[in-house]
Amino acid sequence: MIGLILNGKKPLVSVARTTPVSEIAALLHHHRIGAVLVVEGGNIFGLVSERDICAGLHTHGCDILTVTAGEIMSSPVVTASPNDSVVAAMEVMTDRRFRHLPVVEGGRILGLVSIGDLVKRRIEDAEAEASAMKEYIAS
Repeated sequence: MIGLILNGKKPLVSVARTTPVSEIAALLHHHRIGAVLVVEGGNIFGLVSERDICAGLHTHGCDILTVTAGEIMSSPVVTASPNDSVVAAMEVMTDRRFRHLPVVEGGRILGLVSIGDLVKRRIEDAEAEASAMKEYIAS
């Protein structure tokens, strides 16, 4: 379940629709993350990723730094439940071609998982399963 991945992750970083891209780029760099949620009043309005900033650079040129999150964000945002499986989340992200997935339960934002988080969990699960099989065979 992807809800378990949220344990121990960095706190969620979010911005308002009016936040300039220059501030978003600084947040991404400072927190070493690839995306921020655009949230107001507890509601997700969009998501701004490195990919959105790059696309915005192509569209807006040098003015990209003064453009706001609301102008370049990806919206609407697909979300997942904390009870969704890692495999199901990976399938959605692969099919829809995005790298970040907000986790929401009962209208409350619990966090944001990346494709890297999901791959890491799958590797950990595979290693644990292999270890358990080795232990079972040896006993």
